[in-house]
Amino acid sequence: MSAITPLMPRQKVPSLSVPLVGGGTWSLADQTPENFTMVVFYRGLHCPICGKYLKDLDDKLGEFAKRGVNVVVLSSDTQERAEQAKEKWKLENIDLGYGLSLEAAREWGLYISTSNGVTSSGVEEPALFSEPGLFVVRPDGTLYFGTVQTMPFARPAFDQILGALDFVIAKGYPARGEVIDHTNV
Repeated sequence: MSAITPLMPRQKVPSLSVPLVGGGTWSLADQTPENFTMVVFYRGLHCPICGKYLKDLDDKLGEFAKRGVNVVVLSSDTQERAEQAKEKWKLENIDLGYGLSLEAAREWGLYISTSNGVTSSGVEEPALFSEPGLFVVRPDGTLYFGTVQTMPFARPAFDQILGALDFVIAKGYPARGEVIDHTNV
């Protein structure tokens, strides 16, 4: 497994292409949003916190669309587990991708965990899986905002992200955290 390298604001993000539950393929290169594409990585079917988090996003998907934001959620789950998640969590609107390779997860700076067995929801964790991350990408493929986590808890709230998007779109607020070498500034 490769080391984690953080993505840098105002720099190109890695390519990303995954199959979707229900058929077809989602590719970051094919996105043409008015303002942003939001890529939400979740842990998988075994994570009940992911289910609540993604249901909240599914319910707010129209609000993101009003702001010119395309959205995809994905995990390293298999097709069968992703289909079960979509049904179990009642995700009706969202594009749900699956089959994210752990190598691709690392390219996006995600943490990888090992299985703890059966979770509180009664679902077996995969042997290895990626932890959560959320990235807001500009139409030119550069990172605007990103966050990664080592745990399923305390993720960015979608209401807060919507409020932040209102501000950044209205004000043309630049991506922050862009300094790569602070000794050379």
